Amino acid sequence: MSPSPPPTALLVLLLLVFVAVVCKETTHASALNAANTMGVSPQKLERIQKYLEKINKPAVKSIKSPDGDIIDCVLMDKQLALDDPLLKNHKIQRVAPKWPASRSDDAGNQQPRNGATRRALQAWNVVDNCPDGTVSVRRTTVEDVLRAGSLSRFGKKNVHNQLAATAVEHEYAFAGVGQQAYGTKTIVNVWNPSVRNNSEFSLSQLWLAAGTYGLDHNTIEVGWQVYPGMYGDSNTRLFIYWTRDAYNTTGCYNLVCPGFVQTNSQVVLGGPIAPVSTYNGNQIEITLRVRKDPNTGDWWLIYDNIAVGYWPSAIFTHLKSYATSVQWGGEIVNTLGSGQRTTTQMGSGQFAKEGYQKASYFRNVEVINTTSYLVPPQSVYTSATYPNCYDIQTSSSDPSWGFYFFYGGPGRNPQCP
Repeated sequence: MSPSPPPTALLVLLLLVFVAVVCKETTHASALNAANTMGVSPQKLERIQKYLEKINKPAVKSIKSPDGDIIDCVLMDKQLALDDPLLKNHKIQRVAPKWPASRSDDAGNQQPRNGATRRALQAWNVVDNCPDGTVSVRRTTVEDVLRAGSLSRFGKKNVHNQLAATAVEHEYAFAGVGQQAYGTKTIVNVWNPSVRNNSEFSLSQLWLAAGTYGLDHNTIEVGWQVYPGMYGDSNTRLFIYWTRDAYNTTGCYNLVCPGFVQTNSQVVLGGPIAPVSTYNGNQIEITLRVRKDPNTGDWWLIYDNIAVGYWPSAIFTHLKSYATSVQWGGEIVNTLGSGQRTTTQMGSGQFAKEGYQKASYFRNVEVINTTSYLVPPQSVYTSATYPNCYDIQTSSSDPSWGFYFFYGGPGRNPQCP
């Protein structure tokens, strides 16, 4: 006969059972609401409900954020990431590797230009916090899945739809380097660009990549985005993405599939960040760092000095070793097709020439090289898919900003019909 659990363990067990029942009933109520308001078949709703029961892990506590999200506090060792077969028996790493020193650590945090600079925050932190031993996860709803159109498309970038009636076109303005890299750091200002419809998005991010594009491309992506079709609103949100097969079958946004292991309870991936920068006014920034642990090979994410978690080396192929390219900049999706340009904005919606307090920027951009030093990128190239719609201009004229660039644009305009 098994020994009886101690009283504390028994209480935790009963709490988990209770929460699991409440979560199931809440998901079921959401499904019924969707059935009544969106005309979805009972069979489809049942499939969605089973899916949600699998990815929304039982929470020891749930928090209603002022922005409308439900934040579930999930036991760290029960999170969805560990459902990945490649992470069977995975031991969670709780300590991020030491970050390499950089001459920009002091200068990069200064603001030499006119206008105050502030950090973006997440509203749910003001309401409550998740307890120690848990991770903070945005709850996925029936409505989230329905906006994607199907379970197979939910949480994934739509990059393989060229044969559809309305082709999906990704447009970029970015800077990059092709070199062996073990991480990157940058500071980016945050905006709330206008997005034309639910099928389009606007984001600003960093990419770490290796492998062959279109075949076995591995990527790690981090930044901020506005994506109504993903989240159901036009809030600016912190996000991550990854894939190991060029977006074909693996990877997803945030935590809606197994993969990224979260170790922190303060930051919600996929959660809104606010305030945002204002034209000719205060600039709101976030600092993004990704570093490959030299001991475990895992890729750690540090957001504004908070070690959020990591992408285990085991989920990758080429990125098991190192990145062969690093890029920083903006991306939008245009669903108009037939050579038409969208009005979805990139960055602030202003061209690079508008400069500080008007255009979007990345500053103090650095990479971790083969000797584990954090250094400014060398032999940088830039690319803009349609320069009359969105453009980019690099600079190094301000020593306190290191390597930096302005980028973005309004989309369709008289020079970009």
